[in-house]
Amino acid sequence: MTAPVGFTLVQLRYFLVAAERGSMTEASAELHIAQSAVSTAVYNLERDLQVQLFIRRRGRGLTLTPAGERLRQQARDLLARAREIEREARGDGETLSGPVAVGCFVTLAPSYLPPLFSECTRRHPGIEIDVVEAETDQLVRALASGRIDFALTYGLGLSADPELHSETIARAPAYVIVAAGHPLAGQDSVELAELSAEPLVLLDLPHSRDYFRSLVAATGTAPDVRYRTQSYETVRSLVARGLGYSVLNQRPATSQTYGGGEVAELQLRDGGPALEVKIATLGGMSQTARSRAVMDLLREIAAGADAG
Repeated sequence: MTAPVGFTLVQLRYFLVAAERGSMTEASAELHIAQSAVSTAVYNLERDLQVQLFIRRRGRGLTLTPAGERLRQQARDLLARAREIEREARGDGETLSGPVAVGCFVTLAPSYLPPLFSECTRRHPGIEIDVVEAETDQLVRALASGRIDFALTYGLGLSADPELHSETIARAPAYVIVAAGHPLAGQDSVELAELSAEPLVLLDLPHSRDYFRSLVAATGTAPDVRYRTQSYETVRSLVARGLGYSVLNQRPATSQTYGGGEVAELQLRDGGPALEVKIATLGGMSQTARSRAVMDLLREIAAGADAG
């Protein structure tokens, strides 16, 4: 008879999130549970394993001990395998069924998620897609903690993490938007230097903000960031009001904005290399047939968009 194990998968999950966030408080917020539940789970895990996993310093958060570092990788592997066993048990034969957790960068979601849901429903009605929309750093943490199977995101911020594997499925060149009544609106293309005297409406997301500012700075001028927002559509609405120009990558199917205004899109003659749209996975984590099927659909959607 198999000997019982002295810890639980829940304890390992709470430990992983606390390790990634470096704080019991932040871990409890991400897990949507009380901080005491996270602290108790980690304390019991340390007691059961008879090892100290964290160094706790008041006001300085959590630091993994060498034993904690070793357990972090082992816990990732074990939780990934446990999730795979669960999904295999729910059906992974000729008819694909069961959940697939997908992380998606917030500005990619409007372009990729609607066709993904539509095609997945048509081809694989048994698959249930659960989406986490976030920016790159949050998606990387979700991968590390096993919350998602894979992420659809830009390459920005991924190269610094050696534990991630990524595959480029599309490229999104930068372009400029101006108000429909702007003097340059009738042109097909523009150089950023032509807009250097005008305010920049900045899409203010981690990594993205630095990328857009660097494009303007490469022209030898300092960007005049007058307005900033984390909402892609708010950027477009502000520009449509004539409050400045902006630089974006994803192209909506319409020039109309939520605010009722209209923008004009201009190709960039000095925009530098296009951003890469990537599927990112955690190294060493095997994907189920369901996950692979959803990835294939995203590749098809990206290929169709490039062809169009």
